[in-house]
Amino acid sequence: MSVSFDGLGISADLADTMTRLTSVGAQLARMIARNGLEGNLAEAAGTNAGGDGQKALDVIADEAFMDALRGGAVRHYASEEQDEVVDFGTGTLALAIDPLDGSSNIDVNVSIGTIFSIFEAADDMDASFLRPANEQIAGGYIIFGPQTALVVTFGKGVQQWVLEPGSDIWRRVADPKPLPSETSEYAINASNYRHWPQPIRAFIDDLVAGAEGPRGRNFNMRWIASLVAETHRIISRGGVFLYPGDDRDGYERGRLRHVYECAPIAMLIEQLGGEATDGADPIMSATPDRLHARTPFVFGSASKVARVAAYHDLPQDEAHALFNTRGLFRS
Repeated sequence: MSVSFDGLGISADLADTMTRLTSVGAQLARMIARNGLEGNLAEAAGTNAGGDGQKALDVIADEAFMDALRGGAVRHYASEEQDEVVDFGTGTLALAIDPLDGSSNIDVNVSIGTIFSIFEAADDMDASFLRPANEQIAGGYIIFGPQTALVVTFGKGVQQWVLEPGSDIWRRVADPKPLPSETSEYAINASNYRHWPQPIRAFIDDLVAGAEGPRGRNFNMRWIASLVAETHRIISRGGVFLYPGDDRDGYERGRLRHVYECAPIAMLIEQLGGEATDGADPIMSATPDRLHARTPFVFGSASKVARVAAYHDLPQDEAHALFNTRGLFRS
């Protein structure tokens, strides 16, 4: 295994944990590239703690990360695929992970990934994770796509590595640049429009109106249904991602998990000068009340995220009229 985290000012325990994560990442990359040749990684494999259907690769990835991390610096392991925190007994760190994000895309060959968050371990297992996101010491993801890449922050900027194809060698590449303040892309599942709260509808209505609307220019919508892929696109070229809560049963707080999905992505985005909120309030200062807690999630270029929050600041019965008709916040 060849990867180096030298010169980043991180502890030996954190460096060892990252080495173990990237080792599994290289294994999964090879497995994903061979999907269908030796088995079906998209085959149904039960239901996870949050009630979502699991694919075979969800379970394989979770077991691989657990095996790799056990005996190292990670004491507490929290996974989307585990009902409760797993205590490895010793170690200084607590790691929360979505072992395989975007698993619904496995069988259609769309980018998927692993998202992780790292804290200093607390004496109590739950206390290791039920804490403000701004206490993270690292957050990042591995994306499995045309390239397999690691994007991570240790609280001082964002670094990126790319896996050499057919090997276990990760090569450091140019770090992501700060997010642009003005972009023309947004990501949301528009099929749920009728269920959204009024501020989200008003925001999207203004974008869809394009050059003829109050924003005075055209926008493009993107939707991949893989949080890792959406994040990687926004880190590469800016924009805004929205997954609001809505009026459907079970969707009141959206579907994304605070601890091991939204918190690490928020940390990355803020390190690049962007913002991440639940639509109104910052994710980084929020404290989840349970391990698998969900949260609405809006992140990306700071000006776009702030604009979404401004729509939420208005009374809901005024939001559409004020922003569409009077054209506040043009351009």
